[in-house]
Amino acid sequence: MGRRFRGESHHKVDSKGRVSIPASFRRVLEAGDPNWKSGENPELVIVYGDDKRNFLECYTMEAIDEVDAKIDALPRGSVGRKALQRLFHGQSFPTTVDETGRLVLPAKLRKKIDLDAEAFFFATGDTFQIWKPETYEAEEESWAEELPDDFDPMAFLDGNVEA
Repeated sequence: MGRRFRGESHHKVDSKGRVSIPASFRRVLEAGDPNWKSGENPELVIVYGDDKRNFLECYTMEAIDEVDAKIDALPRGSVGRKALQRLFHGQSFPTTVDETGRLVLPAKLRKKIDLDAEAFFFATGDTFQIWKPETYEAEEESWAEELPDDFDPMAFLDGNVEA
């Protein structure tokens, strides 16, 4: 596995749906696109999913190739393969970063997550997510309430807690 996405940031979204990608995220997209060359724009795939998803998940070309290989390994016609094909092939949007380091998010994707003036970028290692800031804050608050007060996520690294 190559470079990973790390960090979080807020970025303005203009009326045409253009939003700047954090510079460190652009470097990961470049490293994760086997066809990318200096001076060109890296490709990526945005998975938007069904109405249960309230964020956009962005995959490097290498990361989406790994997912595709896992889908292809499933039996043709199986429920699992059909569900994953629907999500990763049908409910996705292949795109490129523009010359100025921005993504152009189509109206359909902005409407799906109710994105307007600002986007929140959140790194998840081999992917990154784009959220409406208020939606992310509500999700984070809800998730945190489910955890015990003395919860330490570092315990997962040692295998002392079941995921």
